[in-house]
Amino acid sequence: MFVHTTNRFGKLLGITCLFFLTQIVYAAPAAKAITFWIDSDKTSSKVINHDVWQDLLDKYLVSDPAGVNRFKYGSALDADHEALKHYIKTLEVIDPRSYNRNEQMAYWINLYNALTVDVVLDAYPVKSILKIGGSFFSPGPWNEKYLDIAGQKLSLNDIEHGILRPIWEDSRIHYAVNCASYSCPDLSATVFTGEDINNQLTEAAKAYINDSRGVTVENEDLLLSKIFEWYQIDFGVNEKELLKELAKYAKPALAKRLAKHNGDIDYDYNWELNGTK
Repeated sequence: MFVHTTNRFGKLLGITCLFFLTQIVYAAPAAKAITFWIDSDKTSSKVINHDVWQDLLDKYLVSDPAGVNRFKYGSALDADHEALKHYIKTLEVIDPRSYNRNEQMAYWINLYNALTVDVVLDAYPVKSILKIGGSFFSPGPWNEKYLDIAGQKLSLNDIEHGILRPIWEDSRIHYAVNCASYSCPDLSATVFTGEDINNQLTEAAKAYINDSRGVTVENEDLLLSKIFEWYQIDFGVNEKELLKELAKYAKPALAKRLAKHNGDIDYDYNWELNGTK
């Protein structure tokens, strides 16, 4: 009888822990600028080379039948993984503050995405990025200080929430940085460049909002990615403003549906790794 009670307690404890873990995962960090990175050189015409990253994307990123970009982690050769690490090291020796704003933005997005792939490859095989590093109260690798740039130790969270979000204040950033999960906006098949960054961000926004991972409509029901719940403040002060922002990038029929929605909104997210099966 005592053993039976203990087993029931263990199961209940496991369920309770899973519930709290889920809530912690869904608590997104606030945007707070790291002032060290605010400077830029508006007069600079220098361009950062991302050819190695593009070569790796060409080799290992594929689109599945549903149109979702997936990375072939299990097929990555050791030599290519080393090339990725070398690429990240070449970015670490650059001080992005000496570049113009657009080149900076492309630099940080490419670095974020490349480092995420590197972290997954280091831990592969793994079913979810949430299984890599972190702690019970903060699962995942996002707080690990993987980088050393201009004497500053940086994590993935530092790049996204301390640099990209607060300095640029552009909601389209959420469609560009990739967290290696199925429900995340696609890992871009093309590296971001300072020259074309604005068009690339807009196209990324359109692709995600018009995909079922971003927005799903069934009769009167509206299901959105949890990205729009976690970071609602970046899209508008309330759900009405959020839908208005999404409609800017939606196809006409979807935009019309979003504009007239006045019911509840549900949110969902799948943390399954964005690898190939």
